[in-house]
Amino acid sequence: MARKFFVGGNFKMNGTVSSIKEIVSNLNNATLDPEVEVVVAPPALYLLLVRDTLRKDIEVAAQNAYDKPCGAYTGEISVSQLKDAGINWTILGHSERRTLLGESDAVVSSKTKFATDGGISVIWCCGESLAEREAGKTIDVVSSQLAALKAQTEDWSNIVIAYEPIWAIGTGKVATTEQAQEVHAALRGWLRKEVSDKVADETRILYGGSVNEKNCGELSKQPDIDGFLVGGASLKPAFVDIINCKKQ
Repeated sequence: MARKFFVGGNFKMNGTVSSIKEIVSNLNNATLDPEVEVVVAPPALYLLLVRDTLRKDIEVAAQNAYDKPCGAYTGEISVSQLKDAGINWTILGHSERRTLLGESDAVVSSKTKFATDGGISVIWCCGESLAEREAGKTIDVVSSQLAALKAQTEDWSNIVIAYEPIWAIGTGKVATTEQAQEVHAALRGWLRKEVSDKVADETRILYGGSVNEKNCGELSKQPDIDGFLVGGASLKPAFVDIINCKKQ
């Protein structure tokens, strides 16, 4: 069975009520490829605004979730709270949280297990730094991140993997089509060897890292690239062009 193409939009810590409403209006009025699954992740403050006003064929994701059910965890959002608010997705393991906030592979994996066990689907991120890329350690790094995930994961059906080379996030630099496909193929090969053929065949692996309307078309043609996790471009009207890139 073919994997359904997936485009996620990570707004990060960007937006105002006015600009978020403009993004929602643009998506609501756009003609989108019905064969593409679309999920957008606004800042937590605007999750309900987006969920209440966005067309229902687009899902909404949080940018984080905590691995405790409730309690004295100031500033965190629980999986049950997301479900209660009609939010069915979260992004976990983004390199900005790994590097800036010190989230380890084990912490990310624990959050992922808690989310999926609680009925929340996860866009799980992995990727290497520029130094690791230049040292030829890319596959070792992403394999290690996957191994930590496997240690706490039994059900992979609600996990979408996003490969985001750290050196390409927000820099304007993009992995070449060949570089991206090579890592995606390695990720799928790891899943096949370490988990199962079924998980390898069915798990969608996205590319993220300065994806825009100009480079998405060629990337989307690669056999192991099943979509994109888009950062800055998801705030712009061109996000629609990325969603529709398979038809171009």
